[in-house]
Amino acid sequence: MTSPAIMNTYGERKLTLVKGDGIYLWDDNGRRYLDALSGIAVSGLGHNHPKLVAAIKQQAETLIHVSNLYNIQPQEELAELLCAQSGMEKVFFSNSGAEANEAAIKIARKYGHEIGIDEPVIITMNGSFHGRTMATLSATGNPKVKAGFSPLVSGFTHVDYNDVEAIEQLNDPNIVAILVEPVQGEGGVHVPAGDYLNQLRTLCDKNGWLLMLDEIQTGNGRTGKYFAYQHNDILPDVVTTAKGLGNGLPVGACLAQGKAGSILQPGNHGSTYGGNPLVCKGATTVIKTLLNEKLIENCDVMGRYLIDQFKQRLEGLNKVVDVRGKGLMIGIELDTECPELVAKASEKGLLINVAAGNTIRLLPPLIINKEQADQIIDIVTQLVNEL
Repeated sequence: MTSPAIMNTYGERKLTLVKGDGIYLWDDNGRRYLDALSGIAVSGLGHNHPKLVAAIKQQAETLIHVSNLYNIQPQEELAELLCAQSGMEKVFFSNSGAEANEAAIKIARKYGHEIGIDEPVIITMNGSFHGRTMATLSATGNPKVKAGFSPLVSGFTHVDYNDVEAIEQLNDPNIVAILVEPVQGEGGVHVPAGDYLNQLRTLCDKNGWLLMLDEIQTGNGRTGKYFAYQHNDILPDVVTTAKGLGNGLPVGACLAQGKAGSILQPGNHGSTYGGNPLVCKGATTVIKTLLNEKLIENCDVMGRYLIDQFKQRLEGLNKVVDVRGKGLMIGIELDTECPELVAKASEKGLLINVAAGNTIRLLPPLIINKEQADQIIDIVTQLVNEL
């Protein structure tokens, strides 16, 4: 049971997880669970990866924190590694995805002022999720999570996801940027048309807008490329990431290139903890491990396998609306609300999540093998059949 000393922001929590190893977690009663959630797309390396544990231990014994008033060697190494993987030029480090998106929003607004727009507007999408701070909540296209928090921050216009024509029809001279997820995660694992991001890139180039991609969930190998936009062979002006970057360490990053890379100057932005030596050493180890152990390639292979198998096993079931995904970011949409499946799955030794009320969301670690994938397929198929 949850301690009464903790604010009730997560509701009743029946499981107490106390240990992890690889793709498995154990509760305080010693029961093992196959983790198909990864802390919501965080633990791409699984739990207690020996290389990450060793790196954290070594750094903790050397230097945990120092102010950003000084050069931080692990921060510089991580920045250079991220730029090399992304094609971007500059990085600002934060503690979370929401903070990374806050930095992106500030870049867009300052860019607007620099080109003579006093009240800059950012286009975001219905069904999107960008965070729970006031600005990122305002950018989010989900009225349910906004309820009770008005007045919201102005300067955002929402259009339907995967609808380029809706953007083209906007007639607002104050627009300065588009902020979009390459795959909507919290919204129900929605994958847009294959050329959607390419069309957005063209539209931004035509209008002088910034293309800003929220890769908090899709980044760090989750979709089978290091960043999801790399499936489209484009470069955004700004990309944000977090979650899988630290494998559980609190780190986020806002990356920029071209005109967006020089927007923020001394005094415009900052963070006390962002980019400290401990989290940067850990994140650098995460990236190197993803690359050296070819886990991104494994993600692509296992993601295709899971999606193909679910389509075959669930074919013909009226209650299944769609099976979709990219890499190890998989959604099974049902024709009814199904929050009870989270508890039913845990009873069978599987940890899953339900997004948008009716979509089983699977985000297993990138280290998953075929045997473990088959276990997920069997249990989830059984759950759907039992509905």
